Amino acid sequence: MTDDTRIWGKTDVSSGKGASDENFPVGSFLLSRKLRPHVHAYYDYARVIDDIADCETLSPEDKITRLNAMEDVLHGQRSAINRADALSAARLRASLIQTNVPFETATDLLIAFRDDSRGHEYRTWDDLLHYCKYSANPVGRYLICLHGEDPAAFGPSDALCTSLQILNHLQDCAKDLERLERCYMPSELMQQAGTSAQDLLAGRTSPAMRRVFNTLLDGVDALNLQASALPAHIRDQRFRMECAAIVELAHRLTQRLRREDPLAGRVALRRTDVMHAAIAALRAWA
Repeated sequence: MTDDTRIWGKTDVSSGKGASDENFPVGSFLLSRKLRPHVHAYYDYARVIDDIADCETLSPEDKITRLNAMEDVLHGQRSAINRADALSAARLRASLIQTNVPFETATDLLIAFRDDSRGHEYRTWDDLLHYCKYSANPVGRYLICLHGEDPAAFGPSDALCTSLQILNHLQDCAKDLERLERCYMPSELMQQAGTSAQDLLAGRTSPAMRRVFNTLLDGVDALNLQASALPAHIRDQRFRMECAAIVELAHRLTQRLRREDPLAGRVALRRTDVMHAAIAALRAWA
């Protein structure tokens, strides 16, 4: 077996997901046409490393080997072979060099995905926030740096990205446990409520698990409140509109998860939610 085959494996591990599969806009038309290719390069790289961590046929060791190889390509320490996964890291490397965006916005994601690959346990709310610091917050910081915005925007951006990540965990909690044997619900919180991760597979939310969800959503409400300040920090008009739209979508998805049962079916944004986000974007135009 060649060294490349040993590291990258014989096939790609793509989930087939794209930007259109996400809850929230990725490089939407609101962003500058000039910057959109860079945003897509970042998204493609993030999609690849997420797919590696979520691959059901790779061992934890093989996942980490591939993630390490992606980091090597990103830093120019390994040549990219002619495959979509390796090439995504090479393209992002070129983009980061061209735009002068810090490499940490890409490499920090790997910290979280290595934890996913190992099967990390999240015992407390603070453990979950620490995971989001690396799995989600770098995305917002990347966009802020790409647009040349003031670092003062990092705080509300981190709050928004963490909120979105936790909302996604709540949407997919049953699927994550069933398919990946992964649970982001803090174990101490479940224990205090008198429930356990296995109750996520019940097909409906028990009163005990609803208490866990509501406690997490209380934390998300606080994050959303902090995130509401983000548009005011953004000078670029188009980027400010996108931030306002996403902040509104985060508020509305939080409300849906309060009212609906994520174990009975995936709680998703509706057309009315998108309409309200569009109104929020227009208000941010000024």
